[in-house]
Amino acid sequence: MANQLHVQVVAVEEKIWSGDAEMLVARTTEGEIGVLPHHAPLLGLLKEPSQVRVKLAGGEQLTYDVTGGFLSVDADGVTVLAESASPAEPESR
Repeated sequence: MANQLHVQVVAVEEKIWSGDAEMLVARTTEGEIGVLPHHAPLLGLLKEPSQVRVKLAGGEQLTYDVTGGFLSVDADGVTVLAESASPAEPESR
């Protein structure tokens, strides 16, 4: 079994999604970042507005529109704490 990354996407008033993923991609004020399991600790300010993409095992991807907030990477995984977050509208594949 491949390594998994524990991901939490949280808005100010509610938990949006939590689970294991292969990768998380987010846009910070410093640029786009991809987070894989065992990533070095990091604290990044999210670009406003932007999207966070959670890549799950099997190729499925969850995408959230986020406004404000930050992402934190530590030994337990990655947490996205946004002022607001909601599932993005489906795009044509």
